[in-house]
Amino acid sequence: MLELRLVQGSLLKKVLEAIKDLVNDANFDCSATGFSLQAMDSSHVALVSLLLRSEGFEHYRCDRNISMGMSLSNMAKILKCAGNDDIITIKGDDGSDTVTFMFESPTQDKIADFEMKLMDIDSEHLGIPEAEFHAIVRMPSSDFARICKDLSSIGDTVVISVTKEGVKFSTRGDIGTANIVCRQNTTVDKPEEATTIEMNEPVSLTFALRYMNSFTKATPLSNTVTISLSSELPVVVEYKIAEMGYLRFYLAPKIEEDDEETKP
Repeated sequence: MLELRLVQGSLLKKVLEAIKDLVNDANFDCSATGFSLQAMDSSHVALVSLLLRSEGFEHYRCDRNISMGMSLSNMAKILKCAGNDDIITIKGDDGSDTVTFMFESPTQDKIADFEMKLMDIDSEHLGIPEAEFHAIVRMPSSDFARICKDLSSIGDTVVISVTKEGVKFSTRGDIGTANIVCRQNTTVDKPEEATTIEMNEPVSLTFALRYMNSFTKATPLSNTVTISLSSELPVVVEYKIAEMGYLRFYLAPKIEEDDEETKP
């Protein structure tokens, strides 16, 4: 038996809006500690990792570990029917091939329930090793989204370089080049507006902007974004979800090879 009651139903709506275009179908894993998802995108380039800890739910009951395969586009359609202030309850019975979403208005005068068919999805859990990162950048999520959007009008890839001076986002395309530098600023009045950089050694990596722009759909979840970089390792773009968890995106860097350019 599974029953999860989330007062801030809008969080779940925002999570689905952030990942439904990247991942088509995925298994939601429910255990005593929380509600989680780990899935590759359809082209197996990016990995999405979601955790909503059990403490963040008003009521959380999960009698045994359960994995529910869902079509994320269908789940997003159902969650669109919930109001932003609605309380969302997810219910599932052991052995059942459906999951029920219940939406209650804050005044309790309107209750809707939707039943959705579950899917059988083969998914291998990828062990994500804990890594020592060369550089960790924290910045306002809206700034990062704007940078990725602006650069994608010039080129297809972004080079993220971190030095003592700050973090530089660069691109080049047919019309020319663009560089955007964000310097560290911790003196702002509001902590969420600060840009902070922890750097053990300088790092410069290239990523596909198409994916970065997909990740920034998670911007409404958090005022800040954390970008963790290490040469040879995938970048981790993390959005904290209130006090209850995170949504992380992993993307392998592009290996720049000069001879690639000359191939037909």
